[in-house]
Amino acid sequence: MSAGTVPWGVVVLTDRLVARAPLDRVVAGAVAGGVRWVVLREKDLPRAERAALAVDLRGILADVGGTLIVAGPDPLDGDAVHLPSAGPYPPPTLPLVGRSCHNQAELSRLTTEHYATVSPVWPTKTKPGYGPPLGPDGLRKLVEASPVPVLALGGVETPEQVTACVQAGATGVAVLGALMRARDPTETAITVTTAYAEAVIPELLQARAEAPRSPQPQTATREEK
Repeated sequence: MSAGTVPWGVVVLTDRLVARAPLDRVVAGAVAGGVRWVVLREKDLPRAERAALAVDLRGILADVGGTLIVAGPDPLDGDAVHLPSAGPYPPPTLPLVGRSCHNQAELSRLTTEHYATVSPVWPTKTKPGYGPPLGPDGLRKLVEASPVPVLALGGVETPEQVTACVQAGATGVAVLGALMRARDPTETAITVTTAYAEAVIPELLQARAEAPRSPQPQTATREEK
């Protein structure tokens, strides 16, 4: 993980309880499909088991220059964590710290975090209790209010949803169910990472077109004799 790098593109959140295969196989399949960021949840496991799982997943990601982020304040001997909205505050001093947020008030509490997830964008079984889904318009408003880059989270499963999140200003999408439950994680990962890439290209082209251009130096001409 290079300094200053925050998650972007498609970020996988783990949930071994809904995964169709052992977690390392699902993550390996997602990585083969283009995923480079994984958030390890599994908070119910004893620390030793969770730390061993973190080692396995870091090994899978290391082959492609990917990054494992650990949910919670304990980085499990790594250097990247994703914190819940409830705390701790202030966040730990680590190279990469993210925070779950659900509204503008929570975004306004961010201090030294490097990125935030905003959820739920669409209805989801894994993020209940946080009010009605934001939808793309609600996501856009929170992206505009956020002091840090935002990942869209919650019910993101289709290419159309990925595109809508990018168009709303999200730097990436966090995906759980679509990949954990996939019969073929690689194929699913290819579908969503391709959708992200295709959505980002028009955004980049538009930004380049709107960027102020530096004045071109004038070419000297010889005086005619």
